Amino acid sequence: MKFLAPVGHEHGAVDRTAVLLVNLGTPAAPTSAAVRRYLAEFLSDPRVVEIPRLPWWLLLHLLILPFRSAASARRYAAVWMPEGSPLLTYSERQQRALGAEMQRRGLNVDVVLAMRYGEPSIDLALERLRREQARRLLVLPMYPQYSATTSGSVFDGVVQVLERTRNLPELRWVRGFHDDPAYIEALRQSVCAHWDAHGRPERLVMSFHGLPRRSLDLGDPYHCECRKTGRLLAQALELRSEEYIITFQSRFGRARWLEPYTADTLRSLARSGVGRVDVVCPGFAADCLETLEEIALEGRGEFLTNGGRQFHFIPCLNDAPAFIGFLADLIERQTHGWPIRGDSDGKRQAEALQGAARARALGAPR
Repeated sequence: MKFLAPVGHEHGAVDRTAVLLVNLGTPAAPTSAAVRRYLAEFLSDPRVVEIPRLPWWLLLHLLILPFRSAASARRYAAVWMPEGSPLLTYSERQQRALGAEMQRRGLNVDVVLAMRYGEPSIDLALERLRREQARRLLVLPMYPQYSATTSGSVFDGVVQVLERTRNLPELRWVRGFHDDPAYIEALRQSVCAHWDAHGRPERLVMSFHGLPRRSLDLGDPYHCECRKTGRLLAQALELRSEEYIITFQSRFGRARWLEPYTADTLRSLARSGVGRVDVVCPGFAADCLETLEEIALEGRGEFLTNGGRQFHFIPCLNDAPAFIGFLADLIERQTHGWPIRGDSDGKRQAEALQGAARARALGAPR
């Protein structure tokens, strides 16, 4: 195996600490070709689809990609923003806001963004960090609830690059934050702000991304963590059990997925006489196709065409100050013991220069 060598190493340079924010990914454009490339990468991940490779490869390339790409492209086009993909746009805003917050706190941490599928890739992000001599790396998957299909796959993606890297960084990992009190509080503030502006619904629907039921049966904790997030948010909002419901969206194929399904629930609520529902998505850190199109557009249509009168989508946390503050607190906790405080820079620079002088005395070229 050919290992990736350190890039631009120079004695006397102060090494860096970095946080790698990783979300799912997005096609580069709302076109059939771009969506096909993205889906091919996403659906080829064995963490995402756990069936024998050869039958799945044939099904994927002969049926799913040829017929699904154009339809998915139309869905992306319906929510595409002037800046580009919603997920990438909001993720970049999170990255910038979090970097500014770390600077405000006097913490020297490089905040870098990557996507598990598509661009900016994990490979390119880690290449940048090699060039910047990042020697300590905290990986932060932007999934509140852990699943092998999401956070587990991010770990795979990072390891696939690091196993080819000669000079490895010190590595730490955030598994999830589904029940962190500060995360629940950020959600509570978001919901309450919406209610202050628009009034309260008859029912709050908490919609999480679905997974095949088989994942739960095989031991994936995602379902339980979603349920806990929903329960804690309901408690924070002081809701009675009949005032909210936890559902799962984005079902794909004919297999049984986690239930109840969001679309079925919205139709049922409308037909039962519920006049207004609000939908919040506590499993998504940033708005994306699944929230802006599947919930805010399709979900609205399901509810209103079946007799509902008012449908409100509550946006994801995105770069809300409470969420950015929570992420900064989380990073501070997870990097405890690492030299990230600005008041240590002078000492570390002096030590680096002394080390460079000793290295040159021993014959190092730089």
